[in-house]
Amino acid sequence: MSDIIKAIVFGIIQGITEWLPISSTGHMILVEEFIKFTNTSESFWEMFLVVIQFASILAVVILFWSKIFPFGKKEEGGAFYVKTDIISLWIKVLVACLPAAIIGFLFDELFERLFYNSLSVSIVLILFGIAFIVIENWNKTRNPKINSLAEITYYTAIIIGVFQLIAAIFPGTSRSGATIIGALLIGVSRTIAAEFTFVLAIPVMAGASLLKLLRFGFSFTGTEAAVLLAGMVTAFVISIFAIRFLLNYIRKNDFKIFGYYRIGLGLAVLCYFFLIKG
Repeated sequence: MSDIIKAIVFGIIQGITEWLPISSTGHMILVEEFIKFTNTSESFWEMFLVVIQFASILAVVILFWSKIFPFGKKEEGGAFYVKTDIISLWIKVLVACLPAAIIGFLFDELFERLFYNSLSVSIVLILFGIAFIVIENWNKTRNPKINSLAEITYYTAIIIGVFQLIAAIFPGTSRSGATIIGALLIGVSRTIAAEFTFVLAIPVMAGASLLKLLRFGFSFTGTEAAVLLAGMVTAFVISIFAIRFLLNYIRKNDFKIFGYYRIGLGLAVLCYFFLIKG
């Protein structure tokens, strides 16, 4: 299998698992056991896994453009104006980013050394899978208090940001999974929890991608450039479908199916690495 085809496979996995709350890390750990690049360096692989996320961000930007672009035009040929509600949303997004940005910047390498392993990922997959099921059962008797992005307060944003920090510390949590769970706990509706999670990903993933790319440098070989481009294009296209699917799905369904899936995936990772691979 050529590295280009492998990059397309990774792009498909990234595009799906980044937005569904099922952990891209857990899937990548499993898939990496069976599919590895042959004509690239280890440092390129580490950069590739992060930078293809930038393509997923572009999908969010396109799909949510009307909700995140803060400038409008009154009429044809008229003056531009600022949409204060969207400016307020971006400030809340930045507030929500602070916990993970500060702690992640200071301790990213430590967390990766301590927790980026199959055992930690398996445990977190299972625990957050259980959390989805428990919280959704609890929510059956509750009505959401926040039903639009405009209703999200700074307090709500910082609480969601703390849950995002959990994902930054423990691989396998799923960034979208952690923030959605945090939002559900404090009374945010499923749809708005997902939408805020998607918007929150823009500065988080853009910053992480830029940082990783700067650390790697821009001295790509021709093969590496082609592999990265293939992965990014694939991740972008698949992300469009994954985001639309999730938003349509949760309008009529809860998140419990993802909880059961996470538990199954966590058990699969445990079985493979500790029973089969030994």
